[in-house]
Amino acid sequence: MDRRIAIVTGANSGVGWAVTQRLARQGVRVVLADIDDAHARAESLAGEPGGEGLAVALDVSDVAEVDGLFERCWAVYGRLDYLVNCAGVDRVNTVAGATVDEWDWIIGVNLRGVFLCCRAAISLMRRTGGGAIVNIGSTFAFTGNPKSAIYSAAKGGVHQLTKCMAVDHSAEGIRVNCVAPGPVDTPMLQREISEHSDPGEMEAEMLRGLAIKRVATPEEIANVVWFALSDEASYMTGSIIVADGGECL
Repeated sequence: MDRRIAIVTGANSGVGWAVTQRLARQGVRVVLADIDDAHARAESLAGEPGGEGLAVALDVSDVAEVDGLFERCWAVYGRLDYLVNCAGVDRVNTVAGATVDEWDWIIGVNLRGVFLCCRAAISLMRRTGGGAIVNIGSTFAFTGNPKSAIYSAAKGGVHQLTKCMAVDHSAEGIRVNCVAPGPVDTPMLQREISEHSDPGEMEAEMLRGLAIKRVATPEEIANVVWFALSDEASYMTGSIIVADGGECL
């Protein structure tokens, strides 16, 4: 394929890093945006067809930082073909137990960040005739889960934002889809398990709800993301693609 440019948020670990590697293997040049330093990750891509990536420090909830990221992408590459919104945070709590600061943080990263990045991406994609966006949602948007109200609300917002953007921007050649994973073996999931009062029981309960009795690897989710971005999914927009091991059956 011709040399395409992608921005991946949350690119330093978990699903974001797996997506970054998948894109680089496809010959896509990737801008790795993460609140943590991703320079080593970017340099490690040098052997891939996409070549060494560009690492940019980013708080996705900060308007100035987001706008600066996309301006830099345009200045360096003069185009943007793909955006993948992987940045995400969570904190186990109930609404009654949560603080306003926790609400602002979780909503800020998981929902406001998607809005800000999509808004900036659409502005660039319009200049070159279109592109594709994939937002990472969650099966938590479909079901009630204990001590996950704020995270679930944010992901529900991501799902609906995806559908509305797909309607608004399809005529501009911009496709917007969402991948909704079930449990994925990421640092965030491992942290939640380790902080649980009974980590073993939490893992057992999680597996009981899956038809495929294991959690996903980040690479398995990255494969679905790549399909949604690729021209093979050219007739798909506004879709919530569930990759959950049968959790929602």
